[in-house]
Amino acid sequence: MAPRANWKGFLRLSLVTCPVALYPATSESEKVSFNQLNRKTGHRIKYAKVDADTGEEVDNEDIVKGYKVDTDTYIEVTKEELENVALESTRTIEIDEFVDRSEIDPRYLIRPYYLVPDGKVGHDAFAVIRETIREMNKVAIGRVVLTNREHIIALDPLDKGLMGTLLRYPYEVRSEKEYFDEIQDVKVTKDMLDLAKHIVNQKAGHFEPDKFEDQYETALIDLINQKRAGKPITAKARPRGENVVDLMDALRKSIGRDATGPIAAPKKTAKKPRKAAVGQKEMLMPITGKKPKEAAAKKSVSKPHRKSA
Repeated sequence: MAPRANWKGFLRLSLVTCPVALYPATSESEKVSFNQLNRKTGHRIKYAKVDADTGEEVDNEDIVKGYKVDTDTYIEVTKEELENVALESTRTIEIDEFVDRSEIDPRYLIRPYYLVPDGKVGHDAFAVIRETIREMNKVAIGRVVLTNREHIIALDPLDKGLMGTLLRYPYEVRSEKEYFDEIQDVKVTKDMLDLAKHIVNQKAGHFEPDKFEDQYETALIDLINQKRAGKPITAKARPRGENVVDLMDALRKSIGRDATGPIAAPKKTAKKPRKAAVGQKEMLMPITGKKPKEAAAKKSVSKPHRKSA
């Protein structure tokens, strides 16, 4: 099933307008997730919304947002009042300007979305906007309201659609000077730099996301499967960092290790079968009475069953 759109409205460049939908470009639903349990009973922990003074549980319809102005003093704001905040970006992404991609500081990037035409109409206008951005080799900057907040969004052509990346406001980005001022000014010698460059050249490669494996996720899956099978859990030794006494010696040893040691980049002769990306649906052993294929295909079967005491 296709994911639900996070936002629907219009994309506008001057007088050119088309209906569009905004979808999340990333997902974390395949990651292992845990519930909190009562150690004594094995039952799940339930969170209740209670009045801080009376201790009584409050129904959702009786809960409103409040802005704290003083101790125990709040200004209440209703959902209707928030919806009535008149922002054009609530329903329209208006392209305000075009900038060079290199001008966008990576610290301002939040998360990516896919922007596509909504419905059967508007594909022509969408294509005109998309191809104009592509031909000009620019990034379009606009505004959009998501979760009751207005965000800056950068639009970039991606295949037949547009990738929209939410951007932070300047007040959300901390100054690096708060952290970098205490870093000592160190003179790096040419010999050290040459050795370090040699290490970089040995490790040079291409960005191929398919090579990446979430090792922590894999370790979690192994842990759950071992516990489910009733196997004993043994603690693994943690890697220790070593103090570098002679930096030049460490650089030379690094070159030798990377050239012959276990962490050297292997030469590609025959392509090894890549380990399949593991999500919760592949991680657990087949349930008794189910065929393995069926068990892997059904998400409900794939999730670990937590037993209550």
